[in-house]
Amino acid sequence: MAEIRNHTLNFGPQHPAAHGVLRLVLEMDGEVVERADPHVGLLHRGTEKLVETRTWAQSVPYMDRLDYVSMMCNEHAYCLAVEKLLGIEAPERARYIRTMLDEVTRILNHLLWIGCHGLDVGAMTMTLYTFREREDLMDVYEAVSGARMHAAYYRPGGVYRDLPDRMPQYEVSQWKNARTVKAMNENRQGSLLDFLEDFTDRFPKHHGEYHTLLTDNRIWKQRLVNIGVVSPERAKQLGFTGAMLRGSGVEWDLRKKQPYAAYDKVEFDVPVGVTGDSYDRYLVRMEEMAQSNRIIRQCINWLRVNPGPVMSDDHKVTPPPRAEVKSNMESLIHHFKLCSEGIHVPEGEAYAAIEHPKGEFGIYAISDGANKPYRLKIRAPGFAHLAAMDEMARGHMLADVVTIIGSQDIVFGEIDR
Repeated sequence: MAEIRNHTLNFGPQHPAAHGVLRLVLEMDGEVVERADPHVGLLHRGTEKLVETRTWAQSVPYMDRLDYVSMMCNEHAYCLAVEKLLGIEAPERARYIRTMLDEVTRILNHLLWIGCHGLDVGAMTMTLYTFREREDLMDVYEAVSGARMHAAYYRPGGVYRDLPDRMPQYEVSQWKNARTVKAMNENRQGSLLDFLEDFTDRFPKHHGEYHTLLTDNRIWKQRLVNIGVVSPERAKQLGFTGAMLRGSGVEWDLRKKQPYAAYDKVEFDVPVGVTGDSYDRYLVRMEEMAQSNRIIRQCINWLRVNPGPVMSDDHKVTPPPRAEVKSNMESLIHHFKLCSEGIHVPEGEAYAAIEHPKGEFGIYAISDGANKPYRLKIRAPGFAHLAAMDEMARGHMLADVVTIIGSQDIVFGEIDR
């Protein structure tokens, strides 16, 4: 009599590829996955409910913590939704700054993704390479906002402040001598734009190194090609967006189809896949990094020659300049009202979506005319992707589950919002 080989396996949350909070219950027939059931809720923080208890401006930092790899992109969608309700638009310089920093964030996201995806599949060197470039971009975050991760830099009506004229410098310490520090500070002598321009000059070479390590690597292709195939029709039915949808061959990018910020003023291409497997999704994200680098260059060139305000001049929404607060009674009242009560947003509802590094990230906000949201719904791209885990993993081997999770580029903060 044949032995019954079906068994149920807990994959995660302690599994290194489950990144701490994903629990998959796998029904296995030997080594083959028959069913994959994702269990969410281990990280649940009730962000949508918390937002109802804070003023519109106080909720910006909650957005950073949703996807803690793509902080400013989350803020962008939220600010666009609030601006829609208010009927205002950020100044042009602020829109270019947002576009540039969205693309910095996209590269940051994809660098962490390929580093961790590589590590999960067994390509350890990738993490060492990608974190080297991430460090430079984290310094950009820190220079503009003061924080390396949770920036809270975008605000309804613009951005917190203009780009700094000077990059922070490394200092001599017991770990770094004067000679080392001088070499490290070589590309930090100018403004933030100079530093970013230097990064965009260097990045294509590093990007080529990633391709050399992985793209034609025999083991990498054996682990990714024809794994987790999703057809274009099925990808649309499952609610895929971003690289997951484009990897299946559907050319859909909100930056092109529904432009926001300054995306209609910059040139870039939208990469698409052919077969819809994990390898295609890898190639799409790799090319996205190259296109982001191209967009950042264009934004730098525009920002160098176009000074201007970075915040709306409607002081019922944005605080007046400090000098005015100290000399003008009306400005002082605006400042006091904004700090004590926050913005009063007109009654209504709005949905704003952006092309987040992981897909379409949307904010649906309802206002009842008060200084706090009446209701907020977050459309997280990763939630739809994780929901397809069962379909993508069925019939594959246990080791392929790791590859599929990696190709989905999941961060649980937005899924367990």
